[in-house]
Amino acid sequence: MARDLNKVMLTGHLGADPEMRFTPQGSAVTTFRVASNRSWKSGDGVQHDDTEWFRIVAWDKLAEICNEYLKKGTRVYVEGRLQTRSWEDRNTGEKRYMTEVVAQDMIILTPKGDRVPPVEADDLDMHAVGSVPRRTPAPGAPSEAISNGPARAGASRVPGRNMPQPVENEDDLPF
Repeated sequence: MARDLNKVMLTGHLGADPEMRFTPQGSAVTTFRVASNRSWKSGDGVQHDDTEWFRIVAWDKLAEICNEYLKKGTRVYVEGRLQTRSWEDRNTGEKRYMTEVVAQDMIILTPKGDRVPPVEADDLDMHAVGSVPRRTPAPGAPSEAISNGPARAGASRVPGRNMPQPVENEDDLPF
């Protein structure tokens, strides 16, 4: 049986600061818009520019990271899937649709020197996860408070799930 694929990869700049909310169940959800530009020359040599806007939705830990480290103008790489939601307009009764990218991974592309860190430098582990700094544990905090896992902001922090496992011998390699 063949698997289907719903995958989006885009780069662009944030059009405004992210907005974070919480569901009644306590899950963090952050939304932001990314502008992705393209340029091309038509057959007659005229330069054309076009901007496409994408609504991005991030959940849970990725939502918290996006809210903390992203700001208007930040250049990002976002990977995720397309999702279309529908609802009935309260005023007109018409059915409305919205297509958005549900983020599964995010990498900040803006150079660190061009960003203002949102936390004190003493709180940062300079061996950042991907391009997103991570906090060091407080003295006496359990060591599992900091993940030594994947270098992707959207990666799960649950031990044993989506985490690189140590290679004990060559027989453990899948290839």
